[in-house]
Amino acid sequence: MKFIQEEYENTYEEKKSKFIAHLMPYEKFHEVMNKLKEKHPKGRHFVYAYRYLNEFDQVVENSSDDGEPKGTSGKPSLAVLAGSGMINTGVIIVRYFGGIKLGTGGLVRAYGDSVNEVLTKATFFEYKKLMTKKLKCSYPDLSKLEYLLKQEDISIKDKEFSIDVILNIELTSNEWQLLLAKLPISISEEK
Repeated sequence: MKFIQEEYENTYEEKKSKFIAHLMPYEKFHEVMNKLKEKHPKGRHFVYAYRYLNEFDQVVENSSDDGEPKGTSGKPSLAVLAGSGMINTGVIIVRYFGGIKLGTGGLVRAYGDSVNEVLTKATFFEYKKLMTKKLKCSYPDLSKLEYLLKQEDISIKDKEFSIDVILNIELTSNEWQLLLAKLPISISEEK
């Protein structure tokens, strides 16, 4: 599965109709929709599709044809996102009608192509299921531990300083197993 971290935009034209596709991280979906409705008051349709993981790691999907004939716009857009392995991602396509009817097949192709084209502009990141772990170390061992975590490309979310130092880190379960094998003995997992 892949995700994006920024917004992307692409304009696709088919028989004088404009399809302006906006790709964004899912958490920005509602904000971008409001912004687009203000920016494009004469836009005929605001078709959307999104996919995200809920708190149970289940994929939640939704789409809307927004007045286009049923199944000709939202579902094809969602199919492109799903087929590309996108997660935690949304797409909104603003359509300006060009005066020529495209027919159902033409609409399906136009919306699918507009999403495919905006995807070509995007930078993707591989989705990893992260867990949070705590590591406890003494003050003299802190720099060694931070160096090891940096070498392993493991992110430190925060540090708690008391008698010892407790680091809250985020990593995959596989990265955790590899890290345990490399940890110095004086550093321990905090329960």
